[in-house]
Amino acid sequence: MSRKYPVIAITGSSGAGTTTVMNSFQHIFRRDGICAQVIEGDSMHRYERREMDAELEKYNKIPGSYFSHFSPSANLLPELADTFRSFGESGRCKVRKYIHTDEEGSAYGQKAGTLTPWRDSDPEADVLFYEGLHGGYVGPEANVAEHVDLLVGVVPIINLEWIQKMHRDRKMRGYSSEAVVDIILRRMPDYIHHICPQFSRTHVNFQRVPTVDTSNPFIAKDIPSPDESMVVIRFANPKGIDFPYLLNMLHDSMMTRPNTLVVPGGKMGLAMQLIFTPMIQRLMNLRHG
Repeated sequence: MSRKYPVIAITGSSGAGTTTVMNSFQHIFRRDGICAQVIEGDSMHRYERREMDAELEKYNKIPGSYFSHFSPSANLLPELADTFRSFGESGRCKVRKYIHTDEEGSAYGQKAGTLTPWRDSDPEADVLFYEGLHGGYVGPEANVAEHVDLLVGVVPIINLEWIQKMHRDRKMRGYSSEAVVDIILRRMPDYIHHICPQFSRTHVNFQRVPTVDTSNPFIAKDIPSPDESMVVIRFANPKGIDFPYLLNMLHDSMMTRPNTLVVPGGKMGLAMQLIFTPMIQRLMNLRHG
């Protein structure tokens, strides 16, 4: 962990809603004049799309095997840990970008599914901000979590996560329902072994829980809206958290355990800003102190 150059990581599986958290942090950074070097988790994939498809095809032919984007071997986890360490020590690291669409790639002269060349990070960056699958990973390959100053988990209940993935992959990527189910099944061992354990290491967890029936996520016609859900917020260490202030500012919120706050889904963004603003300010004060 670093005091001079803080590292903030948002970790959650594909379709979990980590982008929403990212937007809340960007509001804080902009308001407080903080320059953040952003790293997307996809930029740490080991393979470009065509190579990944070939690897998946290879593993599909091996009975009982599994391999997915969640797999440690599909990602550059030692390099991710070294990136966090390097930034924490010097404020510098190497970064690159994964191109998701041809439109996105036009600015780089590259096609979808490719990785841009490595480049130097922003020399003016005050903090490093990571959003992806493995921000809290610990395993034989690497200990990523030990280099993170603020680790945040985003983990909707599993049925909601599947509904979000089904809708995204069918509408935005053109996948069939059967293909999405195959992806979910292929990823499940890695989800259990490598994604879930990270949420025991986070400083704060956000779990969205629908208040409508999601018992069969594979036939859901729409994604439950924020107003049709509650958000369970768990603090690893509640010391220093001003719960009376949060309960007063977040109407209809409540505490269910000494370290757990529940808020209406529509207030998730506000809750993030109220919770993380003082945390980030403390990190910045330590940096300048």
